[in-house]
Amino acid sequence: MLEHAAGQPWIYPVLLVFFFIDGFATILPSETAIVGLSALSLHSGEPNLWILGATALVGAMAGDNMAYMLGRKIGLTRWKWMRRPKVQKMFGWAQYELDKRGAVLIFTARYIPWGRVAVNYVAGQTGFRHRTFFWLDAFACVTWVAYSIGIGLLAGQWVHNNPLLGVGIAVAFAVVLGIVVDHALRWWHKHLEKKDAARAAATGSEVPGADASEKAAAGVDLSKPAS
Repeated sequence: MLEHAAGQPWIYPVLLVFFFIDGFATILPSETAIVGLSALSLHSGEPNLWILGATALVGAMAGDNMAYMLGRKIGLTRWKWMRRPKVQKMFGWAQYELDKRGAVLIFTARYIPWGRVAVNYVAGQTGFRHRTFFWLDAFACVTWVAYSIGIGLLAGQWVHNNPLLGVGIAVAFAVVLGIVVDHALRWWHKHLEKKDAARAAATGSEVPGADASEKAAAGVDLSKPAS
């Protein structure tokens, strides 16, 4: 059934909607779809990798920019899921990081499912320049699509006679690698924060971030990255 669906023309509009929704309301990380279908394409030739990549790119960029616009229009507390402590902590971390290294954060957050949603919303809510956000996000999405397709092709090569097993291995490999990338990016941001703190201590100034009243209201320590 999966192999049959991969060769149907309606698969691309469905994927476009899936990638779009993932940009502002992650239910299932969209990387899994790209990785699994890329591994399947290696064996059957369907779906077309170029069309798959273009669909993922357009959908991801549209979803990210929708999250930006929602953040600008409705803020970070309108919906119930936004007010959950873990989500508020992630929003707080994203705002703290955007104040200091917006370009790095927008690029790296694309590789972290819930992280990119938080960053996109906060970028809009804080008034981050939309044109700058658009081009940074476009570059991040291009590399993210290439990265996901590459993982699918690499993992799919391990099983030549069973394409569905290849899909399973590719998705599992992507999940493990995603965890590694997530931890590596969090380590990198912590490293940058320590450098900021050391520089602030040397100059006697405060590290940029939200003011104390905002931190108290959110109930989070913005200097600690959310997972």
